[in-house]
Amino acid sequence: MSKKVVIIPTYNEIENIENIIRVVLTLDTNFDVLIVDDNSPDGTFLKVQEIQHEFPNRLFLEIRKKKSGLGKAYVHGFKWALSKNYDYIFEMDADFSHNPNDLEKLYTACAEQNADLAIGSRYATGVNVVNWPLSRVLLSYFASVYVRWITGMKIHDTTAGFVCYKRKVLESINLDKIKFVGYAFQIEMKYRAFAKDFSLIEVPIIFTDRTHGQSKMSSGIIKEAVFGVISLRIKKLFGKL
Repeated sequence: MSKKVVIIPTYNEIENIENIIRVVLTLDTNFDVLIVDDNSPDGTFLKVQEIQHEFPNRLFLEIRKKKSGLGKAYVHGFKWALSKNYDYIFEMDADFSHNPNDLEKLYTACAEQNADLAIGSRYATGVNVVNWPLSRVLLSYFASVYVRWITGMKIHDTTAGFVCYKRKVLESINLDKIKFVGYAFQIEMKYRAFAKDFSLIEVPIIFTDRTHGQSKMSSGIIKEAVFGVISLRIKKLFGKL
């Protein structure tokens, strides 16, 4: 049986963490869960530790010393998952903006539809976003348009953070060279997979904004994404990606 792990990075997600873990671990398809917590002041990691005994060998926790960005948390998780010989590695938010039931759709795309990287897409069939203000929707949507134009990737949702990687994709990428830490990280990972001719398939999902906790979006994250895309494209043109 193929091994599957869902990586969930956390920082101050005490209101969401127990529910998201329980939902994922009780799906019909057998997923393990790795929480990568950035030493949350609200005790998120303590809650994970409380319930680990209920799910032996399925719920894992890695605690980092401090908050240093989404990208670094995922890279930490990727390295852990590869060292544990997982075949399919997923990214998912802790706040239920990604519907855990859609994990099975992403897995099917990779396991049965020849995707090397399956992307839970908000924009593959229009705009499928719930409870976001119009300004946030427009920013996200046109960011993906901008990225497609710069990079040439035929993906509608280039900043999506709900994905499934086949093991071989992550093995082919030098994770120590990943530069970006915010939403640009999501773009960078897709672009590096695209540049290596892996198959990227979008799976339509409905994205629902969080109801508990606070968003980690900032102006610095947006700036990184805007200028980071240009940097990635230039590196590829000169064979230095």
